[in-house]
Amino acid sequence: MSLLPFSPDFIAELQALWEDLHAHPELGFAETRTATLVAERLRAWGVDEVHTGLAGTGVVGILRGKTSGTRRIGLRADMDALPILEDSGLACASKNASVMHACGHDGHTTMLLGAARHLAANRQFAGEVVLIFQPAEEGLGGARRMLEEGLFKRFPCDEIYGMHNLPQAVTGRASIRPGPMMAGAAFFDIHLKGRGGHAARPHSATDVLVAAADLVGRLQTVVSRAVNPLEPCVLSCTRLEAGNTYNVLPEKAHVAGTVRYFNREVLERVRCRMEQICRGIAESHQVEFTLDLRDTFRPLENTPAFAEAFAAAAAAVLGDDAVDRDGPMSMGSEDFADMLAEVPGAFLYLHHSGPETLHSPKFRLDPAVLPLGVAILVRLAEQRLEQFRQKCEAVLRPELL
Repeated sequence: MSLLPFSPDFIAELQALWEDLHAHPELGFAETRTATLVAERLRAWGVDEVHTGLAGTGVVGILRGKTSGTRRIGLRADMDALPILEDSGLACASKNASVMHACGHDGHTTMLLGAARHLAANRQFAGEVVLIFQPAEEGLGGARRMLEEGLFKRFPCDEIYGMHNLPQAVTGRASIRPGPMMAGAAFFDIHLKGRGGHAARPHSATDVLVAAADLVGRLQTVVSRAVNPLEPCVLSCTRLEAGNTYNVLPEKAHVAGTVRYFNREVLERVRCRMEQICRGIAESHQVEFTLDLRDTFRPLENTPAFAEAFAAAAAAVLGDDAVDRDGPMSMGSEDFADMLAEVPGAFLYLHHSGPETLHSPKFRLDPAVLPLGVAILVRLAEQRLEQFRQKCEAVLRPELL
């Protein structure tokens, strides 16, 4: 392992910063304290430009190297938390009721801030680094909103990179893969409406609760019977809501969930089959239905050359044997995919020994991973911009080839 020469004070500052962010989580598009902290730190560390207010709470910083250059590399971190009541046992546990950094975005923000501080202090690169602190990754479309508000028009990037922590693993390892890496995600809401009535007289009502229960079971046949088994796809129902007392048959029911996919044709096949099943359930139970299936995240695809560049930067820090360049595909989703659809780049998993899975109320980020993430981002920016500088110099001075 080849860490940058970070001082003990620098590492302690990273830890303190992460603990502060973890204790003050904020939901998507409401990261006001987080955004203020990020902008204040960037300005204090001498980042050349700091822009706030993109997508409400997004922050973008621009760092210029000691040597002028035309290449711009983007580094992105997400900032939002989840609506979860924390049960991690950490001394820095959430102070905000029922809001928790259960996906480690506090760690991602800390890593990018640490990289910004180091790069601002040293500037051993030619060109510019664009620091993107994104709000609302957790299903709210923060990346899309930043793009709609002109992220890459105002702050053009030639390549862009993002990183996510991966718990229940070994600290000091990383994984990535070229091409498709993470699934696309659609969210759905199905509303059923019948005729409510007395629980003792079900024959005088149309029972939407029975219809909803039947629907949940039928939906589990969509993937197993309507999708080619060689095509990755998941359909999960995650909510079933109906009624509020013991002796009343409810008039309405609500079923919600998600579909994960890599092939858009598969998603359309699932949509068609869901509509057929809803129609059949509605007819057989004499209820009405509406189906709203929204494509929320596109599949995440890494540009092969940039995936290798990210892997090389990680290997420079962690060691070549510690980086899996052919990591597994994931049915999880990530809205950084929207940025990768606009600008080529790559996304990497940084592993750590946190014992609980992501989105668990007991989730704990291993803080030992923080300086590793900082070092990888710094190496990536410096290596990519130096490689481009050398290519430009070789074109201007062919004798160097």
